[in-house]
Amino acid sequence: MEASMLRALVRFVLVLVVVVAAAAFFFGYRWGGAHFGRTASEPAVRTERPVGTTGGQADQTRERARTAGAEIGEKVAVGTEKAAETIDEARLTAKVKSKMALDDTLDGSRVHVSTDNNVVTLTGTVINETQHTRALTLARETAGVAMVVDHLSTGIN
Repeated sequence: MEASMLRALVRFVLVLVVVVAAAAFFFGYRWGGAHFGRTASEPAVRTERPVGTTGGQADQTRERARTAGAEIGEKVAVGTEKAAETIDEARLTAKVKSKMALDDTLDGSRVHVSTDNNVVTLTGTVINETQHTRALTLARETAGVAMVVDHLSTGIN
């Protein structure tokens, strides 16, 4: 019977040690020594300036960031403007090509259309003068076209 009482006492002490260790761990984590009342997410030292810089360096860093941001903004604006111009030119080219593809009088012609700053350039060959005139008319009547440059040749090559 003494052996069973001794085992029970050892178990009790062991459980008590585990409970005390767990409590010490959790309470130590929350109230660890000189850090009483502060959680682990709060900084140990409060500073008025960013870490690793002095007040002057922080101002310089901010100014450099502003300058870089402004430069990037300008480049994005220029890129967006160029992309919009390219899209407009492609739209005009597609409109003119579509009109020519759907026109029955231009059957058998080989007309290439290119656009630059709303100026449409027609190159290639048409079979006769009627097709030549019709190709120029279709291009000029397209909304958004400022001018048509004629590099079409007449006749079968």
